[in-house]
Amino acid sequence: MRHFSHVTPEERQRLFHQEPGAFTSDSPARVLAAALGATLYSPATRPTLADDIVKQAARGVVSMVLCLEDSIDDSEVVGAEENLVRQFTDLATRPDTGETPLLFVRVRFPEQIPDLVRRLGPAVRLLSGFVMPKFTEERGTPFLEALTAAEAESGRRLFAMPVLESPELLYRESRVETLEGISRAVDKYRDRVLALRLGVTDFCSSYGLRRAPDMTAYDVQVVASVIADVVNMLGRADGTGFTVTGPVWEYFRVPERMFKPQLRRSPFLEGQAEELREKLLEHAMDGLLREIALDQANGLMGKTCIHPSHVPPVHALSVVSHEEFSDAQDILRPERGGGGVLRSAYTNKMNEVKPHRAWAERTLLRAEVFGVAREDIGFVELLTAGLPA
Repeated sequence: MRHFSHVTPEERQRLFHQEPGAFTSDSPARVLAAALGATLYSPATRPTLADDIVKQAARGVVSMVLCLEDSIDDSEVVGAEENLVRQFTDLATRPDTGETPLLFVRVRFPEQIPDLVRRLGPAVRLLSGFVMPKFTEERGTPFLEALTAAEAESGRRLFAMPVLESPELLYRESRVETLEGISRAVDKYRDRVLALRLGVTDFCSSYGLRRAPDMTAYDVQVVASVIADVVNMLGRADGTGFTVTGPVWEYFRVPERMFKPQLRRSPFLEGQAEELREKLLEHAMDGLLREIALDQANGLMGKTCIHPSHVPPVHALSVVSHEEFSDAQDILRPERGGGGVLRSAYTNKMNEVKPHRAWAERTLLRAEVFGVAREDIGFVELLTAGLPA
């Protein structure tokens, strides 16, 4: 797999100073966690699931979650499991599907994990792991134990992606205790936990809230406070933290606007790019773009997506700019090991070696999987290239 692999080699050469690197489902966990990008969710009930996976992979999707939980009705679970096994088997026996995305299954109960792994048989080679809902220490540990047992039985490396979405985490009086418990649980299984996902829709539900397309998760203060505390306790850069992914964006066509669009005209050129801007506004993408930028500013990496149109913006904004790359390289030069302060090569900021080291390491990891844009390339060109033909 490779981000922007659906773009022609000539176009990638035009866009990238350093092209995105290749990775597989067997790559190191640190690489896969950074490479998740826009993780596209799909109900496991879809009768054309195998075809959908192939189609989305051809459009640049590199990670998908096939959902047996909230996206389907309680009465559909048995049929959805049967469909999931059937679709995986179909996909595994196709001769020319190419590299499939990283595939995860969102389960409801721990018992589903070993049961599904056994039922998948040889097709388990396409499975990268499981998404575990409403994760707390008490409810989550049985999921992690079940994953470990299924991994040992199948011989297939399987990752966990716990979803942090429980009321105990949201409520102020129980938040710290809940986070401490989650920390104990995931630390015990650190080698198996690929990323922690934020369930912001469930957070809003606890208060009867739903953010409008003009609002980001960070504008809903009760939600923003949870994100801050999760990153504070579980996303640290000192070796104890985990990758935390951005919350889902719910909209793909905007109703009547109350507020002024948030997408400035200046990054867009005349002609086709201006048409792109209008299309982004029509489909509520200006709010999404702002939320992605705020995700990154708050220490999150990647994003949960429920519509294919959300994937190109996430990936375009995940590419490392030439300026970021230049700063990161300067900070991490061996001769800078003793610290100090230096002026950036772009002569517009101060790079302080010791405080900025963790940022630089994180930036170069992102550059490894998403690439580095050429000096004259911005997100508009990257987004335009990433859109389906």
